[in-house]
Amino acid sequence: MSAVDKAFHGLRHMIATGRLGPGERIPPEAELGEELGVSRGPLREAVRMLSALGVVEPRHGSGTFVSQLRPEDVIGSLSLTLELLPLPGLLEVYEIRRVLEAHVAAKAAARRSPETVESLFSLIEAMEATEDPTEASELDHRFHAEIARAAENPTLASLLAVFRARSRKYQVFTLPEGPELRRKSDADHRVLATAIADRDPGAAAGAAEAHVSQTERWLRAFMPPVEE
Repeated sequence: MSAVDKAFHGLRHMIATGRLGPGERIPPEAELGEELGVSRGPLREAVRMLSALGVVEPRHGSGTFVSQLRPEDVIGSLSLTLELLPLPGLLEVYEIRRVLEAHVAAKAAARRSPETVESLFSLIEAMEATEDPTEASELDHRFHAEIARAAENPTLASLLAVFRARSRKYQVFTLPEGPELRRKSDADHRVLATAIADRDPGAAAGAAEAHVSQTERWLRAFMPPVEE
């Protein structure tokens, strides 16, 4: 094990076991390095790695503190690795996304407010009106994010946002078949939004799963390249 790995896993263990709790300042470098048996260089690199993961927060002039470790923030750091997945790996993730999107859609149908319904249909109208594939993709993301927000589980919302962010790198709407794919996608959105408006969790879950499955089939069929 390298010195950086030793420092990284040592700090991670201290946080995981509760020795260092959310919001607490980690010990000074000299003290921590002596305990972990590493020099300052590897220790600083380990801190940078944990910072990138949202686990610790360096504060200028104050030291380094354990973050609040909110599940949604830690889950969000998965984007650092999921962004690297090639399309075959993304398609495996879609199996998870189908289940989660169906779950949050059902929860949203049960908990939705009038404002949620208004927002969903407003986003659908904007999607149907635009001719810009990039704008359509952004509106699509906002539509699904609104459903996840209405489900009232920030951790699930964060995880699904990570999945969707990777999916958006593959722009099927820019393909020659794009206009027809968009029409089908817009129709799916209306079915899903209507089920949520009707407070029908079963119908909402089925519509969400069907919609995600359709997108997965498109990706398998067209295998579009990632846009830079």
